[in-house]
Amino acid sequence: MILLSDPRVLRVPVVECGEPLAEVGTVPRLLLDPRERDAEGAYGRVRMGVLHRLRSAAADLPGGVRLLIIEGHRATGEQARRFSLYEERLRSQGISDPVELRRQASAFVSPVDVAPHCAGAAVDLTLVGVDGRELDMGGPVNGHRSGQEHTCPINAPVSPAARTNRDLLADTMTAAGFVNYPTEWWHWSFGDRYWALLTGAKNAVYGPV
Repeated sequence: MILLSDPRVLRVPVVECGEPLAEVGTVPRLLLDPRERDAEGAYGRVRMGVLHRLRSAAADLPGGVRLLIIEGHRATGEQARRFSLYEERLRSQGISDPVELRRQASAFVSPVDVAPHCAGAAVDLTLVGVDGRELDMGGPVNGHRSGQEHTCPINAPVSPAARTNRDLLADTMTAAGFVNYPTEWWHWSFGDRYWALLTGAKNAVYGPV
């Protein structure tokens, strides 16, 4: 498993395409959840190319199933704050080696210098049914915050119903050009350094915004 702390991710060059951030709320097929709302509204924005692919993914879902967007763009300052907090949590568990701290923290919070969310390239999302309720995914979005780390990996052992829903999300997002961060079933990105490394692209097209 390649984590975001892997030196190979940082070595991927970025050739910024200059594409603007776009509002998720402008696409009727996409639902925007307020749980990660920030004062600037960044959580509801992604790069235009990412939004186009989200629209495509939403259109491919079966009738009555929709994408619920939890968070898109994230400011670098907020990313740094979250990474530091998670490192402190790990320190409290007895991990002191700086390299190991960075490696373990990056399983759930990306180092700032390669963070897909800071580039507007990543989106945290889940599926909802016709009634607007979240489908059973075997664990919550950001489950690492509530001590449910074991449910977070995309291939974690879950119930048959949750596996069906995870597979639906994975098939839909992959077909739209996204890559998953395997420690987080809800995290998908396009155009960032991690995406470039996994797909074999020569460079990332989105850098920090």
